[in-house]
Amino acid sequence: MSEIKNLVIRHMEVSDIAPLANIEKQCFSRPWSAGDFGHLIDKSDAYYLVAEITDERGFRRIVGTAGMRIVCGEGDIDNVAVLPEFRNRGIAGALIDGLLKAGREKGIEEYTLEVRVSNAPAIRVYERAGFVSEGIRPGFYEDPKEDANIMWIRKQ
Repeated sequence: MSEIKNLVIRHMEVSDIAPLANIEKQCFSRPWSAGDFGHLIDKSDAYYLVAEITDERGFRRIVGTAGMRIVCGEGDIDNVAVLPEFRNRGIAGALIDGLLKAGREKGIEEYTLEVRVSNAPAIRVYERAGFVSEGIRPGFYEDPKEDANIMWIRKQ
């Protein structure tokens, strides 16, 4: 599949909450609810992006999301999700790039995330962005139970 040319990466807005909860349901066995996203809108330590496409008729659709919490001066990236029919088209990478850019603007130099050890496509996206595996968190995920690959971008 090719990259999407009419992709916009932007800040999450209140009107995005319901579509994001739907994306979560399609992507995760333990999805966040609309309330979980709503709780983050006004948090100063949270930075969440959405990926939006516009079709040839001008219809806009949210197709992905990624978020970051700022914890102890580091960027903790979570909930990177792209609708299945839009995967492998550069959207997750664009979302990660957006988070890293925003973090750099806030003075963040180190970032971390966890990813299922079996999720090779996501691991490749994170490696392309500069993340390196630094360990395993046993039994981190539920439904199904699975270890997490702990990845970091460290200050040079």
